[in-house]
Amino acid sequence: MDIVINTQAIFEYLSKPPAELVWNLFWLIGWLPISLVMLWGFFEMWVLHRQDLWTAKQKFILLAIDIPKGNEQSPKAVENLFAYIAGAHSSLNLIDMYWDGKYQLNFSFEIASIEGYTQFLIRTPEQFKNLTESAVYSQYPDAEITEVNDYTPGIPTKFPDEQYDVWGAEFIQAANTAYPIKTYKDFEHQMGEPSTHFRDPMASLMDLCSTIGPGEQLWYQLIVWPIGFEWPEIGEKEVKKILKEVPKPKVTLLNKLVDSMTSTLDVITGFSLTPAPAEKKQDDSLKMMNLKPKEKRQVEAIHEKISKLGFKFKIRMVYVAKKDVMNKNKVVNGFVGYMKQYVYNDLNNLKPDMNVTATSTDYLFKKMRLNERKSKIVKYYMGRSSKGRDRGYMNTEELASIWHFPFESVVKAPLIGKTPGRKAEPPMSLPVQEEVSANDITMDSIFTDVRETAKPHASPIEEENIFSQKPNEEIVKSIPTQPTNEINKKNSPPENLPFA
Repeated sequence: MDIVINTQAIFEYLSKPPAELVWNLFWLIGWLPISLVMLWGFFEMWVLHRQDLWTAKQKFILLAIDIPKGNEQSPKAVENLFAYIAGAHSSLNLIDMYWDGKYQLNFSFEIASIEGYTQFLIRTPEQFKNLTESAVYSQYPDAEITEVNDYTPGIPTKFPDEQYDVWGAEFIQAANTAYPIKTYKDFEHQMGEPSTHFRDPMASLMDLCSTIGPGEQLWYQLIVWPIGFEWPEIGEKEVKKILKEVPKPKVTLLNKLVDSMTSTLDVITGFSLTPAPAEKKQDDSLKMMNLKPKEKRQVEAIHEKISKLGFKFKIRMVYVAKKDVMNKNKVVNGFVGYMKQYVYNDLNNLKPDMNVTATSTDYLFKKMRLNERKSKIVKYYMGRSSKGRDRGYMNTEELASIWHFPFESVVKAPLIGKTPGRKAEPPMSLPVQEEVSANDITMDSIFTDVRETAKPHASPIEEENIFSQKPNEEIVKSIPTQPTNEINKKNSPPENLPFA
């Protein structure tokens, strides 16, 4: 029996005028993609609306961290701190995400240098305050944690500004996020005195912060999002790419249907329609042996990275200063130099994002685009926002390398917030009378400690009485002569540091 296909109707349809032909096609199937796009847009608007409602209920607090003087803890302690913070990861279901508008809250680890006074800070969701404090105290039992006001208000968010100028950027990974950067372990060696075995890369940043003068501020922000245990798949995918392995096709409903039909035909026809599996050209165990030295190093480095807990991250740096004192060459180049310490040319490194977020523009509409970038980088920093460039992945070791408390035997930069030392009750047998050397007397020992004396809810009159206490005249006379300006510079933060 011959099968006859009548193509006359098809040719008659195609012979219609182009306008009528397009309209008929649109009427038949053209509305479908447009409807799908509109439905997707409405769905995204709904999710953003629910997230905005949930975000309005969230509260964040800023904690100033003062570590003890003479800190000898390596960044390994901060690595453990990040691992403990990972306990804030939330497993969200579809109702949580698309009805309640919930999402994973972040933590912001920051370093702020305001006119040379440097403070380490952690911004945490209020419900994770105890988690954050426990993470710090578990590694630094003698640290002092103080809830403070945000230091960013007071800086303009709209540029150009008559008084201030700003330079800022996000720092992104130069290569695939599966490759690691240089970590603190690469700064350890076994030569010289034991106190110098670790050459702290934070020393350069602390020295830069100490050069920040009046009217200048340097902000450094490392935002992290705790994630689950599925992130090693990113590294495994990159390893397969290096090994030139063909990825297995994903098992879909269509694939299952085709396989089922093929199996049925195999039974009916009596011979196999399924192609025979290709023979292995090479044993998998020999692949690593045939890799080039660079490729072998990359595979090993990726596996080492994904063996630890991971976070999504975002890095921002903002330098804001009054126009008459701004020195971009000193601060911007100095901070980029700090980040270049973590460069692995054959693996990964961190570089300023000059294409999208950095306050530098070329070609068309330079001034307009530059001012827009300045406004955005300041607003995003203040809001600790996830907007900007796509977030990358780092493990706890990498995070602890680029943000950690300085190793004091190496870092000698002044004006860093530190606690005076270990606080403990004196033994009962300690004699009451003791000699006080002139070197041990500071302005803090002359005046009553405000933090210990001030009541939590003291009235303005009581606070005035506390601050109006006069020092003992005999003690004052025994202090060696020293310029007042030098004392204030070494022992007190600038007045605009917003402690609560």
